Amino acid sequence: MIKRKIYSKILDWKNSTNGTKALLIEGARRIGKSTVAEEIGKNEYKSYILIDFNKASKKIFNLFDNLNELDVFFQTISLEYNTRLYNRESLIIFDEIQKYPKAREAIKYLVADGRYDYIETGSLISIKENVEGITIPSEERKLKMYPVDFEEFMVYMGEELLIEYIRDCYNKREPLDQSQHNKAMHLFKEYMLVGGMPQSVVAFKKNARDFYAADVEKRDILNLYRDDIRKAARKYNSRVSAIFENIPGYLSTHEKKIVLSEIEPGATFDRYDEPLFWLDDSMICNLCYKCNDPNVGLALNKNESAVKCYMGDTGLLVSLAFAENEITEEKVFANIMDGKLSLNEGMLYENVIAQIIASKGKKLYFYTRYSEEKHRNDIEIDFLISNDSKTNYKVNPIEVKSSKNYSALSIGKFVDIFKRKVDNPMIVHPKNLVEVDGILRIPSYMFALCDV
Repeated sequence: MIKRKIYSKILDWKNSTNGTKALLIEGARRIGKSTVAEEIGKNEYKSYILIDFNKASKKIFNLFDNLNELDVFFQTISLEYNTRLYNRESLIIFDEIQKYPKAREAIKYLVADGRYDYIETGSLISIKENVEGITIPSEERKLKMYPVDFEEFMVYMGEELLIEYIRDCYNKREPLDQSQHNKAMHLFKEYMLVGGMPQSVVAFKKNARDFYAADVEKRDILNLYRDDIRKAARKYNSRVSAIFENIPGYLSTHEKKIVLSEIEPGATFDRYDEPLFWLDDSMICNLCYKCNDPNVGLALNKNESAVKCYMGDTGLLVSLAFAENEITEEKVFANIMDGKLSLNEGMLYENVIAQIIASKGKKLYFYTRYSEEKHRNDIEIDFLISNDSKTNYKVNPIEVKSSKNYSALSIGKFVDIFKRKVDNPMIVHPKNLVEVDGILRIPSYMFALCDV
């Protein structure tokens, strides 16, 4: 089993709410929501029942039409799943809750009854079709789940000591021993290529670190996502599909922004707000909006007509970007591990940093400034992270570099212009830790593992 950090958060919910709230675990398809919910059921309760609304019987569906007889409700579930329920010692899991919104609405009455604990798992939770006509229960605590992160990947690969060493070096602002830096960068590149979908990670390790075994699993997941787009986004599925399939193309360009004219001549962002919301809400993608004025605040100056769309999992991006024959013929895995796939490697590094920031619960923003004199952008900051303070607002600018040779002029100009609001400017690069002119430059594995 891959040890997931969300397990402890679920345990906090169990111990702190004592049955007064259900827990809704949101996340993209196939990231392990059901698995971790079942692990909680096995380890922390006397018994548990998992009701999968993808394949529940008609008898189970019909139960939610009449909640006046809860004794009968629980008796039927217990008999149907051949599991005895114990007062305050049993867990009922509603899996794929978006498939049956009426069950989500029933949480209000089930929690009020107080006999058992409830965990709901689902994706596309907020999509209009999945909440139309139901009352969203207030007796529900939400928890977002993301793909396996780099720390979880390293623990699964048996590298706990290296994690401790990296964190110690970061806290002391010291570079790693060069051999350990090389090892950590190798592991991080493996993580980028494999990604954080549990099936892909397990296939990689079980098949002697075979990228192709992981790729097979990822392509199955991408096809599942395509099916979701066709079925769930009925009103605008062609627009959702067009954005989704073109993500590698957008991220391969210099500016990396979505260009609607390449999808549909004369297209405007007001026609694409729902497709973009669908991709964001499904957690298949992470949207990154331009902030026009970092002085005032990120969300307050969000430019919705300038948006980048990153994949929620970088491993999936690799498989989406390259056809199976391309991966073999162009030796994609070997070239990325050796640092020889320059343009696409930069796309992957930027995507994985976006993934890391989003998994920490932060919204994604970027900043550019156009120079009339130079007829191009003279400042380009990949990511801005706010400290979320209302009284002492600060912003952390982050540039992502995939090459060892690069310029720091852009982030230097940004710091000069917004210096009163800037805190902890940072460049994430392939080299070891170093601080130059007040700008901390750290390797990507350190950004992933440390509280930066």
